[in-house]
Amino acid sequence: MVAAPDNQEEDLAEGTLLSHLVELRSRLLKIAASVLLVFVMLLPFARQIFEFASEPLRKVLPGGQMIATAVASPLLAPFKLCFYVALFIAMPIVLTQLWAFVAPGLYRKEKRFAFPLLASSIVLFYAGIAFAYFVVFPLIFGFMTAIAPEGVEVMTDVTSYLDFIMMIVLAFGLAFETPIATVLIVWTGLTTVDKLGKARPYVFLGAFVVGMMLTPPDVISQTLLAIPVYLLYEVGIIMARILTKRPVK
Repeated sequence: MVAAPDNQEEDLAEGTLLSHLVELRSRLLKIAASVLLVFVMLLPFARQIFEFASEPLRKVLPGGQMIATAVASPLLAPFKLCFYVALFIAMPIVLTQLWAFVAPGLYRKEKRFAFPLLASSIVLFYAGIAFAYFVVFPLIFGFMTAIAPEGVEVMTDVTSYLDFIMMIVLAFGLAFETPIATVLIVWTGLTTVDKLGKARPYVFLGAFVVGMMLTPPDVISQTLLAIPVYLLYEVGIIMARILTKRPVK
């Protein structure tokens, strides 16, 4: 059997609004079940997970100790962290379910490109988290404790620390999706590779603006977010040029 060419007209599956809502409900239930399952499996290791997450700060704190200003913080902070970690671990399942929901409405050519983009988005998201933990956290916390005025002892609350690192991790995880976003806007026809290349100066400036808005008010974290975003933008241009290359007539 000869495969149909990409430019041949395809009949896409159609459904009613009710069928789409039922399908969406099914996918959301699977996502919630997967996150809940991972969360339950992580609960016995809540203390070890929090120790691992807080290690970059405890290394530079005097005495290596954090504080809890609320009565329930020692209990709720590890539970809250376990939920975030479960969500991050289950991210491949989340994205796969979303892909399964939209896949019936895509053409064969779009599906062929969409799967590599889906896999790349998962890898880049985890790469952003790893970059934040192993590179950004040590530099930020070392800088913050080093500039503390004489006579001021740095003592960080566990809840405030958790909110802070989750904001940084999410910002870097999403920022590392820049190549995927670049490919998608070219793929959908909103712009072209040539226009993206001409916009490099504005993107470079915008990367620092985004870093200023998504990170704490210090030069280190802003620069550590802005530079990877711009470099990933260049990677996105290269990927878009390869994936959208048209055959020469």
